[in-house]
Amino acid sequence: MNQHRLATLLMSALLPLGAPAYAQVQSANVTGGAVRGVVANGIASFKGIPFAAPPLGSNRWRSPQPVVPWTGVKSADTMAPACVQDIALAARLGAPKMVSEDCLYLNLWTPAKTSHDKLPVMVWIYGGAFVLGGTNWPLYDGTRLAEKGVVLVSVAYRVGAFGFLAHPELSKESGSGSGNYGLEDQIAGLRWVHDNIAKFGGDPRRVTIFGESAGGISVSMLAASPPARGLFQRAISESGGSLAPPRTTSGAQGVPTLELAEKAGEAFLASLGVSDIGAARALPAEKILAAAQKVRGGGFWPTLDGHVIVGDEYELYKAGRFNNTPVLIGTNSDEGALFVPPKVTPSAYETQVRNTYGEKADLILAVNPHATDEEAHRAAKNDFRDSVFAWSTWRWASLQSQHKGSGKVYLYYFDRRIPSAPDGASHATEIAFVFRNLKDSFTPPSDADEPLSELMSSYWVNFAKTGDPNGSGLPHWPPFSDAQPKVMHFDQTPSARDAVPNMQQLQALDEYYAWRRAQVAKGK
Repeated sequence: MNQHRLATLLMSALLPLGAPAYAQVQSANVTGGAVRGVVANGIASFKGIPFAAPPLGSNRWRSPQPVVPWTGVKSADTMAPACVQDIALAARLGAPKMVSEDCLYLNLWTPAKTSHDKLPVMVWIYGGAFVLGGTNWPLYDGTRLAEKGVVLVSVAYRVGAFGFLAHPELSKESGSGSGNYGLEDQIAGLRWVHDNIAKFGGDPRRVTIFGESAGGISVSMLAASPPARGLFQRAISESGGSLAPPRTTSGAQGVPTLELAEKAGEAFLASLGVSDIGAARALPAEKILAAAQKVRGGGFWPTLDGHVIVGDEYELYKAGRFNNTPVLIGTNSDEGALFVPPKVTPSAYETQVRNTYGEKADLILAVNPHATDEEAHRAAKNDFRDSVFAWSTWRWASLQSQHKGSGKVYLYYFDRRIPSAPDGASHATEIAFVFRNLKDSFTPPSDADEPLSELMSSYWVNFAKTGDPNGSGLPHWPPFSDAQPKVMHFDQTPSARDAVPNMQQLQALDEYYAWRRAQVAKGK
């Protein structure tokens, strides 16, 4: 045997022992063309893959259109800009200052060695009140979650006026309502995953959608949306649900009716100085963004269009009309801290409650002590937490668990307390724990955070693998039901406990929302 052949054999024998086991899925042919990713430490990342045509010109305010094919091999090594939004606000949350109307791209991280690995898939939907957010935020880097054996995908969607403008002309143009382009982007991303994920070692029959805040609300909406049926097999919602009654007047909470959203769209076009959609499509994106920033409260939200959102989600769940999958859902203990000013007086709190809850205000005031400034501040925070996040989450869990044969429900309560957050975990603080990206956390990490992050990410990944978060070495997490309301608490001593937190406040809100729903039925 010659020396060259002997050296080759020796190297072949030694490489498996001494070389790192890098991922082998480095390139793929996907819808539109070929892409090549980057491999580092056993994870292949693919960034900036287009999943729809750029929503520019005549495609502005249209359902996502098919990908424009490309020639050659696209180098998928750079994240695309976020969709057009307030750059200054996003930057304060750690986001890159890159936005564009050409933004319908996704990112992907895979530990697969071959395209035949059939790993579970997790598709991330970012939050941001439907007016900001992006896949390019460092907090959402999928590397460390993918290390646990999942293919991680993050999907961009249009926000603000670009993603959620309704208008009679747009409804007529589509034939199926308007105002849900951002949600349709998410569905288009899921279709791309269904068609292409196997080429990255993912299993298209084990897809979990997960999101936080507006992303969690999106998950809730997709869980009851006919166009999304079959595109995912599990759902995780962090601080998000959409079970409040439809909104028929401005200023109320909930999904607006198409009629209300179209009227708001007509007013928005008037503020732009144009009279029709064609003229609005010809305007630069910067002018639309500037006008949108002047709309009170953001002004843009998904719409009850009859196509993507087909009805009152509460009633849909009561009737069993939802996409039946296991769900893992929950909220944080001090969600309101991010949204409520640091000083609230008792009189200011009472005025706010009476303006918000009308003739049911005394119900809310009775369960939220507010005699002092300190109590009023806590009451305002807790009322925000419960009305915006916790009530919908609890009701979602309750309604789904009542249907025999429905996917199991796993309910959690994230209650990390540190000296700088003595009242509990603020909105969005769980994200860094789930992604294992504590260095990018909104609050400084502590010594106890690493074990908690490992615990939570393991539950999330186990759920993606099997539809059940439980696994070896983890505290047992029982499914939720009204009869056995088990809730997993993530705090200093993580464990499942026997009652839903803040139940007195949730029951008061339940009575309020029942009244609101009756008012809507009467046309009020």
